[in-house]
Amino acid sequence: MAQPFRLPRGGRVDRTRPISFTFNGRTIEGFQGDSVASALLANGVHLVGRSFKYHRPRGILSHGSDEPSALLSVDRGRGRIDPNNRASVVEARAGLKTQSQNHWPSLEFDVGAVNDLLSPVFVAGFYYKTFMWPRKFWDKVYEPIIRGAAGLGKAPVEADPDRYANRHAHCDVLVVGAGPTGLAAALAAAKTGARVILADEGPEPGGSLLHDVTSEIDGRPAAAWLAATLADLDARENVILLPRTTVFGYYNHNHVALTERVTDHLPGATGTAPRERLWQVRAEQVVLAGGSHERPLVFADNDRPGILLAESVRVFINRYGVAPGRRIVFATNGASAYTCAHDAKAAGLDVTLVDFRTESECGPELGRLRAAGVEVLTGHTVVGSKGRKRVTGLLVAPVGSDGRCGGRRLLPCDCVGMSGGWTPAVHLFSQSRGKLAYDAARDAFLPSVSAQAERSAGAANGAYDLAACLAEGYAAGAAAAASEDRRSFTATPTATGFKPVRIMPTDADPTKQRAFVDFQNDVTAKDIKLAVREGFQSIEHVKRYTTTGMATDQGKTSNMNALGIVAGQLDKSLPGVGTTTFRPPYTPVTFGALVGPARHALFDPIRTTPIHEWAERQGAKFENVALWRRAWYFPRGSEDLHAAVARECKAVREGVGIFDASTLGKIEVVGPDAAEFMNRLYVNPWLKLEPGRCRYGLMLKEDGYILDDGVVARVSQDCFHVTTTTGGAARVLGHMEDYLQTEWPELEVFLTSTTEQWSVIALQGPKARAVIAPLVDGIDLSPEAFPHMAMRTGTICGVPTRLFRVSFTGELGFEINVPSDQAAAVWEAIFAEGQPHGITPYGTETMHVLRAEKGYIIVGQETDGTVTPDDVGLAGMIAKAKKDFVGKRSLARPDVVATGRKQLVGLVTADPKLVLDEGAQIVSDTNQPIPMRMLGHVTSSYWSPNCGRSIAMALVADGRLLMGNTLHVTTPEGFTTVTVVDPVFFDPKGERINA
Repeated sequence: MAQPFRLPRGGRVDRTRPISFTFNGRTIEGFQGDSVASALLANGVHLVGRSFKYHRPRGILSHGSDEPSALLSVDRGRGRIDPNNRASVVEARAGLKTQSQNHWPSLEFDVGAVNDLLSPVFVAGFYYKTFMWPRKFWDKVYEPIIRGAAGLGKAPVEADPDRYANRHAHCDVLVVGAGPTGLAAALAAAKTGARVILADEGPEPGGSLLHDVTSEIDGRPAAAWLAATLADLDARENVILLPRTTVFGYYNHNHVALTERVTDHLPGATGTAPRERLWQVRAEQVVLAGGSHERPLVFADNDRPGILLAESVRVFINRYGVAPGRRIVFATNGASAYTCAHDAKAAGLDVTLVDFRTESECGPELGRLRAAGVEVLTGHTVVGSKGRKRVTGLLVAPVGSDGRCGGRRLLPCDCVGMSGGWTPAVHLFSQSRGKLAYDAARDAFLPSVSAQAERSAGAANGAYDLAACLAEGYAAGAAAAASEDRRSFTATPTATGFKPVRIMPTDADPTKQRAFVDFQNDVTAKDIKLAVREGFQSIEHVKRYTTTGMATDQGKTSNMNALGIVAGQLDKSLPGVGTTTFRPPYTPVTFGALVGPARHALFDPIRTTPIHEWAERQGAKFENVALWRRAWYFPRGSEDLHAAVARECKAVREGVGIFDASTLGKIEVVGPDAAEFMNRLYVNPWLKLEPGRCRYGLMLKEDGYILDDGVVARVSQDCFHVTTTTGGAARVLGHMEDYLQTEWPELEVFLTSTTEQWSVIALQGPKARAVIAPLVDGIDLSPEAFPHMAMRTGTICGVPTRLFRVSFTGELGFEINVPSDQAAAVWEAIFAEGQPHGITPYGTETMHVLRAEKGYIIVGQETDGTVTPDDVGLAGMIAKAKKDFVGKRSLARPDVVATGRKQLVGLVTADPKLVLDEGAQIVSDTNQPIPMRMLGHVTSSYWSPNCGRSIAMALVADGRLLMGNTLHVTTPEGFTTVTVVDPVFFDPKGERINA
């Protein structure tokens, strides 16, 4: 019979839409709306996996994301198999293929179960004690065995074929959890007109209301109230509902990360739509309404398949129309399980309830349940269970006032629903750096002092009564939207009585019993007690020594029980023991969602300039610089790099060269306070720079070290055209924005990145003026009208231009800034005009050689984050009369002004043909003992065709005092001799630049 445990009626599944999937090759029948867990239970499948250490039979424990045991490998098609999926979370769909994990050769017969027989040896921390000796066993014996045993499922080896999306969003109120509390919060916030995002990890909003078939809210069945509330929210344009979306990380400044499962639940989903979407939300206010987790009871053999959490039994019955068993025993220490038992009885199942509380400690729930015909055993403990691959009976015994157990009784059953109380889901609150406080009445840690704009409400805040949850949620949502609106709700009272118990009393020797605390990692109460006896008192140490709370559920079902056991052993209160650290993610997140579209070509995107295609046609070789693909050199015929660069260098010095400098960062600084802003950011003075003039700008960090440099042109009184290094554009803009927004918000300045707007064509060489003169209109190019470090606006080839007379080669030079969409046409026109003058395109390698010949630095090559202006010979640029600028005070630090700092110098090798290695170390004496004292290192090194020899620049301790001295530089063969010289190797007087 298909689905023998499917109830004849009830549930939210669509019985008109049957589906089937496979589990270990067996066909499993179900309905649309089932989870894999509910469909397995409907088909009578309870054994679904094996535990990690002992390979004990494991079944379904929970209905939600806190499931520690029912982990499956899921084949979603297209050649991808994902391990460690919680059966309670995976939505059943046609064609799905699922496999159990962590066993061999089969689930029913697992050789690894021999570990269960060896459990007296495999106690907590056994690996720390066992694998230390003999030392030589580690590499060939211990490590291979441990690696082979590690893990649960098998990681996929094929590339992930799916697409993943990434979205950034802003909202006024983010509500986490769409149970009754979250729905009320979203409703209150939405009524104010605030932008609201409501996220819930389930496939449909509603939380506990989805399986609550008895409660009423404001005189209506809970299901009717839920439908009306969802319709109201869905109709509001200021509300975004996100089902199947887990909020997994809460970061600074209310930056919250969510994962939306977009297509996993759809049959036949293809790669056209993303599998998952990562949401990064910046929220003005956050309401945490994530509910709470039910605690298991700790008793001997509490891990058998068929033993579930009580509320999960209720969920499978009411939401999925599935009976987890025909004969159910509920074991509890609180009132909430009575509701579960009542609903199971109403579904026609045989129900017994065992309550640890005495008759007098129970509330009205006791009479109601007995009136429904359910046998209730109060004042009873659970001392064990029977069965192997599925529970067949529960051993109970009365507990006397002295704590001793009476005669045992076996309650035959095929399902147990256990409830040990409730633990608020405070994970996200703790991630937000909020402080927890222990509440003895609720036996739980609750949110106390918030660190961010956040509110916790409902069960996540320790409120379990339905009416209280609704009111608390509504108040939190209204307050988050800056509203004073409050309202109360009428709802069926929720049974909430509770008597804490850490380990169920037993008549057996507790040292011989295995009562499981962490179900996945096989951590027992005995293991935790052993860890304390062995000296581990910090709960973080106990966690790591025993591995409790380190399973894929991250302690959602085990932490509070573990804390209680440790507190009992240490004779401390729970606050005295504290809690473990709640770290993101709240539940596992796929790598694909985190990576998003940043794969393959998008992983390291390459940017190209408008001149790129022209360079390709010319046969250029390219290199990657930051995110840009730049022309490296332009070989002709059989030329290699060195030959091509030598030719290009000669061409620039003797005629004219054309270079694509479009990758330079460009920032427009505009506003009445633009000059003051520049004056505070750079070491140079800017207030008196005239419009139409340029200046080389040097920017420091707060520590006085060089951050970036570049030529800056004053376009008008209120506008500066700032250039940065290619790799520093984003960094400099962020630096500027940081100071403008946080340090000098009073300045009226606007910053705009214009890197893509302007393309830059650098024309360098003695014939540069002659090439562009016929093409330029509106600009007098004569040396008198257009001197070095000037800027003019006009047109070139009819295209608007900002023409800079600047040079990074030491030659007469122009940097032609034109709109990027017209840059290719201007480039080709200049190149055609330059043919009679022997115009030569050159690449980045030649640019490096030419600037090194002139001793010009490159930030990031001559600097390493610890270099000051004086270190590279630029102290003269610092404006002495300026009151302040970023980094000024740091330039007076003792370590910055101390002798012995590395200073930029030039080096020439004794062998003029030897080109030093960049990064090579420098010493004064090759005979000194090891470790030698290194004086510095080579920062740049090239063959200079214009100097007819190799040249190098280096940072050397007290380098300027060593001019003319001989030093020694490392080479692959040993050391070579060098002489310290001025770093300007070509045209030392700088006469060529003013031609």
